[in-house]
Amino acid sequence: MTAKSATAAARATVYGYPRQGRHRELKKAIEGYWKGRITADALRSTAAGLRRTNWQQLAEAGIHEVPTGDFSYYDHVLDTTVMVGALPARHRAAVETDALDGYFAMARGTQDVAPLEMTKWFDTNYHFLVPELGPDTRFAADSGKQVSELKEALALGLTARPVLVGPVTYLLLAKAAPGVDAGFVPLTLLDRLLPVYAEVLADLRAAGAEWVQIDEPALVQDRTPAELNAAARAYRDLGALTDRPKLLVASYFGRLGDALPVLAKAPVEGLALDFTEQAAAQLDDLAAVGGLPGKRLVAGVVNGRNIWVADLEKSLATLGTLLGLADRVDVAASCSLLHVPLDAGLERDTDPQILRWLAFAKQKTREIVTLATGLTQGIGAITAELAANRADLASRAGSPITHAPAVRARAAAVTPADARRSQPYPERAAAQRAHLGLPLLPTTTIGSFPQTDELRTARAALRAGRIDTAGYEERIRAEIQEVVGFQEKAGLDVLVHGEPERNDMVQYFAEQLTGYLATQHGWVQSYGTRYVRPPILAGDISRPEPMTVRWTTYAQSLTGRPVKGMLTGPVTMLAWSFVRDDQPLADTARQVALALRDEVDDLEAAGTSVIQVDEPALRETLPLRAADRPAYLEWATEAFRLTTSGVRPDTQIHTHMCYAEFGDIVRAIDDLDADVISLEAARSHMQIARELAGHGYPREAGPGVYDIHSPRVPGPEEVAGLLRTGLEAIPAERLWVNPDCGLKTRGWPETRAALENLVAAARTVRAEL
Repeated sequence: MTAKSATAAARATVYGYPRQGRHRELKKAIEGYWKGRITADALRSTAAGLRRTNWQQLAEAGIHEVPTGDFSYYDHVLDTTVMVGALPARHRAAVETDALDGYFAMARGTQDVAPLEMTKWFDTNYHFLVPELGPDTRFAADSGKQVSELKEALALGLTARPVLVGPVTYLLLAKAAPGVDAGFVPLTLLDRLLPVYAEVLADLRAAGAEWVQIDEPALVQDRTPAELNAAARAYRDLGALTDRPKLLVASYFGRLGDALPVLAKAPVEGLALDFTEQAAAQLDDLAAVGGLPGKRLVAGVVNGRNIWVADLEKSLATLGTLLGLADRVDVAASCSLLHVPLDAGLERDTDPQILRWLAFAKQKTREIVTLATGLTQGIGAITAELAANRADLASRAGSPITHAPAVRARAAAVTPADARRSQPYPERAAAQRAHLGLPLLPTTTIGSFPQTDELRTARAALRAGRIDTAGYEERIRAEIQEVVGFQEKAGLDVLVHGEPERNDMVQYFAEQLTGYLATQHGWVQSYGTRYVRPPILAGDISRPEPMTVRWTTYAQSLTGRPVKGMLTGPVTMLAWSFVRDDQPLADTARQVALALRDEVDDLEAAGTSVIQVDEPALRETLPLRAADRPAYLEWATEAFRLTTSGVRPDTQIHTHMCYAEFGDIVRAIDDLDADVISLEAARSHMQIARELAGHGYPREAGPGVYDIHSPRVPGPEEVAGLLRTGLEAIPAERLWVNPDCGLKTRGWPETRAALENLVAAARTVRAEL
């Protein structure tokens, strides 16, 4: 096919779209259903309305082919588990009794049944629910959701493309079910799973699908020859089906590498590739395999994971290079737009000069359509758009917001000695034990306590001017008093102030640091109904004044027990923000670390003896390819040590991580040189404790014994059982007792009960020792 005809065929599309609605209507409806305030039918009606609105807006913007099936009540991987019938045995009765309640039971658990494990979706902050499989797993197709949503879109007169999580990625993300040998390899179930996908594809074709998108992001990671052979077999078999739509196999979050020739040779009609951060390498790889003759190529040239306006001329140049490499070239974002907020136009309080630099999902859709127009009709058709884009890029590059010479000079002056504690851990540990006087198996929490409706109302009233600062701060003081009083009564050993003044663990700090921008409506789904507003890291970072000292000191004045100072670490400040793309991440991390170091020093000077610097995102930011990881881990661990290394030996430094595959970074956890680390472990049954022991981790650790992402309250004996399991790997003098994560999303009744049970269990096991 000639370049001219490939150009004429260009279309605009997206892989997926934010689910929540303009005002987070989906979150409110689901939580209303959980609380019994609305019916299941009302929830379904709200969801259908949101899908319809999304599709119509995409079509009106010029998107030629809208995605279906990417919408979810909780998680698209859980939806896939339902689609293939891989329901855990403990949930099967609940699903058969009521499909919707059973679905939420798998996601959240109940008082009697534990939920599925949750972890991060590749290197994003989105959490998915991990499939549980075993050699006895039997799959069964249930294409109801995918078919019904396709029919909804087709009924609106739209061209629609269903989206499925691919069979290879699904199995590679799965784990051995409880009771199954940990060495079980879910990918061995591929031949059993493929007929289920074949049935779903046939159902979608019968429902009117011309194309189906099958997402295989796991193939952008390092894969063994056996795994690549499995991918080849999967798409050989699916491609050989006669009763199916055309297949578009999509990858994202990086280059395909060794998997590209596998998919290029497969008997499928199209591939979707990411041409953003590793565009040059992906282009070289595509040219090396001889392009995709006879196939459709969907080119992800707009960054679907960050919020800066695209460089349209650069994207057009990439598209122009691709024209001779495929039968048809279409334009898309690099991945689903699920990972960015909905609409920058809602940010009415943002400086218009800054707003022109930002592109959320709606604006990215416009960029995609502009690029498709330029590719189809020529650059002359988008002259005005290109001129405006050049002006936007120049405005950002030349803004004084992005450059602070004093900050850059301080970062440049850092030496290796600045990122090391003054004494080795054994000496510090002895000094800390003498100073703090804690018992064996000391109990603590991760930091946050429930954010009640009263707190949210007070925060909203302050923003709206209905109460003054004095009135708001009085409410915060009262909440801290209640939190500290409860912890003392419950018997916890190291207390926290509960963070009632904080809206979010990153946003709170970002709002007090120069160089960050906050949004009012920039909500992004983290998991289920949990949405966050990632701040925007736009310029050089510094700390004008203390951020946490006042409230931590106040909490310490209420008790004789140690109160932890609570900070968010530099890597998490980057990972849970939209980062600047005009300098290396390592440089930005060092700036943030120096700002946080000032806060750590001020907390210590104010009498805080225990300081926790949370790094839950250290693992999620790990590059997907092993070759890229050493450089990342070097600057990431240096940034943490730079934050914490200025304190005295008897000041105890804690850190916290949650919901990730920690086995990949055990050495890096050691390199942080924190005195105590707390980690998520309840859903994974203390797996991390065994991994730490296997590594020979020499410091103190608190593998979580209470899963805070479920409403169920674990009993004292359940917690004691987890502690005993933990003691098999970590000696008692180095084992802490704590929940998996912060308690912000839980209610007070369950929090009180769970923490009282946690303390009771610690005392029981302590007595056994």
